[in-house]
Amino acid sequence: MNTTDQDGEKVKSVVISGASGMVGSALAARLSEHGFSVRRLVREKAENDPDVIFWDPATGEIEAKKLDGIGAAIHLAGENVAAGRWTAARKERILESRTQGTTLLTQTLAKLKNPPAVLVSASGINYYGDRGDAVISEDDPVGKGFLADVCRQWEAATQPAEEAGIRVVRLRIGPVLSPEGGMLKKILPPFLAGAGGRIGNGRQFISWIALPDLLAVLEYALGNSSIQGAYNVVAPNPVTNAEFTRTLAKVLSRPAFLPVPTFGLRLAFGEMADEMLLSSTRALPQRLEAAGFQFQYPELEKALRKVLDKD
Repeated sequence: MNTTDQDGEKVKSVVISGASGMVGSALAARLSEHGFSVRRLVREKAENDPDVIFWDPATGEIEAKKLDGIGAAIHLAGENVAAGRWTAARKERILESRTQGTTLLTQTLAKLKNPPAVLVSASGINYYGDRGDAVISEDDPVGKGFLADVCRQWEAATQPAEEAGIRVVRLRIGPVLSPEGGMLKKILPPFLAGAGGRIGNGRQFISWIALPDLLAVLEYALGNSSIQGAYNVVAPNPVTNAEFTRTLAKVLSRPAFLPVPTFGLRLAFGEMADEMLLSSTRALPQRLEAAGFQFQYPELEKALRKVLDKD
């Protein structure tokens, strides 16, 4: 299944950054199955492989000639924000992994003789910061905190492509449900052992998205000319951490009565605990639904049963 771009032509080829990650690898497989020619941006040179394009954001190197004529670009690359405690050096790497790579890619695409029709660039719902119980749409302003500022600069770095006339889609993605990575992979072991529980007071909202729906959104964004600008990529039914805990325990048929205290999280993770574990963002996919996108897994229990193969 090829996708139609804003000029009414078929997008037959796509380049993906971050193609070795959980989302990128699954997306590459899906698009290949749907008839796309998929190329990957990687940090190791492979001169004899036309589907591999070398880049190094730290040095500013990129094989621009291999990008010329590509139909679409999907930019997912960025350092894992939850891989360890946030030191000053780590925070700098997190920021630079997003701003340097995005700037290099968008400036390169903007200068091509035959640029892609569309650039789909990842961002995160951390853009809004800790907003408590407030219902958040794409019209809400950027929030406060380190991750909010990272997302702001990340999105701003797509401007060169937009100024060159490329349709730019900025996807503010929530926690992705998959046992292969992200939040769910980290919490599955204690839950399977019967040692799961809510985090802090459990009242913080989680605006999640099932991996199959995220992949569908990414493909949907490639071929719909009305999809432009910022979109919350989250299921339409965000839940509190306490509700998430109860639902996961139900799906796994395990108890979940060992809460993780706030002070312990802050002691163990510092600033990262406040911004990633205790922060509350109740975001809704208003622009996606208005554009006609239909979620296959809008409810948490159904989504968890799907990704955990508990149907």
